[in-house]
Amino acid sequence: MKVQRDKLKQYQKRVQVVLDREDALARELLKKGDKRRALLALRRRKYQEQMIATTDSQLLNLQQLVETIEFSLVQKDVLFGLEQGNQVLTKLNQEMRIEDVERLADDTAEAIAYQNEISELLKTYMSAEDEEAVLMELDELERQESDRLQINMPQVPDHPLPVQHPVEAEVRQEDDGEEEELSLNKQPMLA
Repeated sequence: MKVQRDKLKQYQKRVQVVLDREDALARELLKKGDKRRALLALRRRKYQEQMIATTDSQLLNLQQLVETIEFSLVQKDVLFGLEQGNQVLTKLNQEMRIEDVERLADDTAEAIAYQNEISELLKTYMSAEDEEAVLMELDELERQESDRLQINMPQVPDHPLPVQHPVEAEVRQEDDGEEEELSLNKQPMLA
């Protein structure tokens, strides 16, 4: 289709050349006084103008068709992407059925209830001192695990840090710059 469009544009250029030639011929014939042949040249020029108008409308139709096809190709790609996404989603849903999730949730709830029941039974057979010792042992295990996982962080100071006011810091920086300039100016100059 784009080739057809290019051919139509080339045809328009050729017709435009003929149109210009007919116009020049009509002017020349009119100067010579041949009114009848000048009129004939103007009629041919008018016909060529109509041909250009026809090719313009054909070019417009062709351009609209090309744009419609390109848009349809984009829609096709989007549809293909949606279909693939839907297939993947369906496959994932098949692998993870609702019954399996419900069964897993029930099993987990049962295991938690069973563990709680065992803990309660063990509490009844232990004295308060034994229970306290077990809780202390649990705290110690948690502390050891926490120490093992702790990242080496820098020590945080336990005293207040000196506060610098922004104005003082700026003045110090400016003074440092002036001192450097002065020391550079005091160096001997080479000729």
